[in-house]
Amino acid sequence: MRLISFDDLKERVVAMLLACGLDSVPADDTADALVTTDAMGVFTHGVKLLAGYVKKLQAGGYSAQARPTIEREGPAWAIIDGHSALGQVGGVYAVRHAIEKARRFGIAYVGLKNVGHIGAAGYYAGLAARQGFIAMVTGNDIPSVAVPGSRRAVLGSNPLAYAIPVMNGDPILLDIATAAVAGGKVYAALRRGETIPSTWLIGADGLPTTDGSLYPHSAALAPMAGHKGYGLGLWCEIMSAILPGGNMTWQVGSWMFDPPTRPSWHNASFTIIDVSAVAPPDEFGDRMRKLIDELHDSPTAEGSDRVLLPGEREWTNYRAAREQGIPLPIDVEESLCRAAELTGVPFP
Repeated sequence: MRLISFDDLKERVVAMLLACGLDSVPADDTADALVTTDAMGVFTHGVKLLAGYVKKLQAGGYSAQARPTIEREGPAWAIIDGHSALGQVGGVYAVRHAIEKARRFGIAYVGLKNVGHIGAAGYYAGLAARQGFIAMVTGNDIPSVAVPGSRRAVLGSNPLAYAIPVMNGDPILLDIATAAVAGGKVYAALRRGETIPSTWLIGADGLPTTDGSLYPHSAALAPMAGHKGYGLGLWCEIMSAILPGGNMTWQVGSWMFDPPTRPSWHNASFTIIDVSAVAPPDEFGDRMRKLIDELHDSPTAEGSDRVLLPGEREWTNYRAAREQGIPLPIDVEESLCRAAELTGVPFP
């Protein structure tokens, strides 16, 4: 690993996106989403994705000049068509629109359809929580996850994220795949020559396998916590695709394996609650602090310093990265070099 500053990495990513034809604002929004995710230590969903995005942009599967538009809306809801823009472009537009509506009406739902891969769902939830809103974000993907009783993929590794504002502190932030593990982690482990746990994949016979090379063509991801992950993944499919009228299950394309000329038709949903519309902000803040203190003060198991909140480790990583630089794993650096070659933007 080597360290690279947050600002330097973001500047490089912006330059690569500009070279693909994006304007400055969507390029900056996309770069911030990717680099922030790396700074939080979630390297499977950060700038490692850029080379794949660049191929789609250059071939036309993703549209560099696309602007999300409101297809239909009401006072506290909206459906947005991303027109095959990058998922980060559509996601940032959608969450900002949802925040505006929640600020006026207390709560809002925004469905986003027909965009690229959205990356880390938690990034958008965190944007809302930083402004005092509770947020839930869901997404859908091409099926890669088996469900109890199946011998093949049925649902995508559909992401579910939420964020809760904390007065004078970092938001509580959960970002999970509804699979046992994100598919990117299987690829990363395989690339590093690591054996994967038996709880990650289901083979074509419906039984667990530790052979990461079988995924995704001859194996599916296992669902998180069995029927519980299946139920949450189905919820994400309904909120992200069924309700807004987007592509569902096998109608969604593979942004990694399809020809780069083909859109991927991903979808997402953003549900935002204005805390101040429901509860007195100071009272909410005090009650949250008491809950957090109670969790932190819980007796710990041997080997644990204290009970952590969802997102606490990631925010610690983020602050350290902003001060000291982001430690790029070798597979991330190699992917960035491929993006640099594709765009002609140097990455030393």
